[in-house]
Amino acid sequence: MSIRRLPDDLINRIAAGEVVERPASVVKELMENALDAGATRIAITTAGGGRDLIRIVDNGSGMDEHDLRLSVERHATSKLSHDDLDDIRSLGFRGEALASIGAVSKLSIASRIADAESGLKIEVRNGHIGDINPAGLNRGTMISVENLFENVPARLKFLKGVRAETSAVTDVVKRLAMANPSVHIQLEGSDRQSLNWPAVDGGGALRERLGQVMGADFVANAVDVADTRHGVVVRGLAGLPTFTRANSLHQYFYVNGRSVRDKVLIGAVKAAYADFTFRDRFPVLALFVAVEPEDVDVNVHPAKAEVRFRDPGGVRSAVINAIGKALSEAGYRASSHVADDAASAFRVGGASPTTSGFSGYRAERPSQANLDAEYRYTQPSSQQAGFSGFAEPSAAAAYVPETEPMGDATGSFPLGAARAQIFANYIVAQSDDALILIDQHAAHERLVYERFKEALNDGRVASQAHLIPVVIELPEEDIERLLAAAESLETLGLFIERFGERAIAVRETPALLGRADVQKLIADLVDGLAEWDSIESVSKRLDAIIGRMACHGSVRSGRHLRPDEMNALLRQMEQTPHSGQCIHGRPTYIELKKADLERLFGRD
Repeated sequence: MSIRRLPDDLINRIAAGEVVERPASVVKELMENALDAGATRIAITTAGGGRDLIRIVDNGSGMDEHDLRLSVERHATSKLSHDDLDDIRSLGFRGEALASIGAVSKLSIASRIADAESGLKIEVRNGHIGDINPAGLNRGTMISVENLFENVPARLKFLKGVRAETSAVTDVVKRLAMANPSVHIQLEGSDRQSLNWPAVDGGGALRERLGQVMGADFVANAVDVADTRHGVVVRGLAGLPTFTRANSLHQYFYVNGRSVRDKVLIGAVKAAYADFTFRDRFPVLALFVAVEPEDVDVNVHPAKAEVRFRDPGGVRSAVINAIGKALSEAGYRASSHVADDAASAFRVGGASPTTSGFSGYRAERPSQANLDAEYRYTQPSSQQAGFSGFAEPSAAAAYVPETEPMGDATGSFPLGAARAQIFANYIVAQSDDALILIDQHAAHERLVYERFKEALNDGRVASQAHLIPVVIELPEEDIERLLAAAESLETLGLFIERFGERAIAVRETPALLGRADVQKLIADLVDGLAEWDSIESVSKRLDAIIGRMACHGSVRSGRHLRPDEMNALLRQMEQTPHSGQCIHGRPTYIELKKADLERLFGRD
């Protein structure tokens, strides 16, 4: 069979198969054109999920007759002035969108430049370009797309229902609106509820726009991300670790203003939250990454939905560092959902708490003056067993009370003062305007874990020698795994050696664990080593090993605490980053405002 040149209309329909996947793809391309044209106001109207009608009106720079004619031809663009694909600074650049859309629909474009007496209009129907005629409109461009895929029935039957296509269009508009807070965006139509996001400017514009689109709940439970590393600028909002969702659909990523789904960024977020989120839960965030245009290739996907970084490792490091820094600055703050769930559980006939998110206190970190006013702090020695505030009852507490801890002084501390311990695991505390419930094991587990990480970052975790080594009998395969990982375990303060044929001897354990049950600790570590099944995995999973150790070194459920020990726990929580959630992502405390309690008793 001889080679032949395809006809133009078939070429355009093939191109449309790559560029125009569904109505949402059309909306994305047309909105990007409007933004590239400098529009400050964009109005989108749809019908039938976008299959029947898509109309987009903007107040951008508009087009004259010459540009209007070229706009519907293939590979014609105003966005590559120097034909340099390594220096792309606009959202669109290929010049395929309008030609592809016109090949599979009835396309109408009306446009007017600022100094023109009137506008101009051109129509394209299934690839056939009509004449240019006068049109009356204000400065800017109005594009209508009707009967999408009317000449491609195979593509039409693969579209989803009206509701699904409408939702996809909404998602595209949301993503572009989030990245462009200075643009007023309206979305309406017979197939949807109207959305209207006024333009916002100033220093808080991004936060305000994200609140408009993602909801005030997200903004209230998110921290600002703003950092630069290796020439990579990372900014946006990252949800608190206890403010999570059941999937990753609420994670939004942008590279140089372009909405993308990128494996490097997704992996970086997963790594940044690895210590904090509950299993099978996903953080909520909107992350904006800026790099030099030559350091990112945006021309790797027909719909421009993916990018390729020149230095993916540097980008990953920058994102992890930026999110980690933002979460650390949040201190002990946690999300505001569990308080609502707890209040519902208290009500007569109230619903059971959900797992949609977790709650916490959002007050400012206490000042040192306030701390000194009621508790005198003594920094524990690095060799001291555990957190000295929670050593054996005969040991001195890290925080020595100068006043009666059960007294009236509660307002000096965000987490208040301890009032009682219930069920030998939960501390009841009171602040000026709230009742606070603390899970002593979960909270102390996080404190021990953070101390472990701090010590590891400083070089090596301090250990304490046992006067008599603890001998533990184990199967041969478990002994081999432990001995193979011995070097990594020594950096964590755990020293083991073979003892006979079927046992090991534990000679030193991490000082941070205090008087932990060594046999249970080793059994837990053996389970982890068996699961990972390689020495390389062990070296990469030190954080997981630390987590297992922290669990064994923390105050156990069922342990009765003295008042000074309970208050010492609260004070350390206030000064420890990420203490609003345990290492498994569960909340460490719940705060019920006085107003919440009054509503429960009908006193509001």
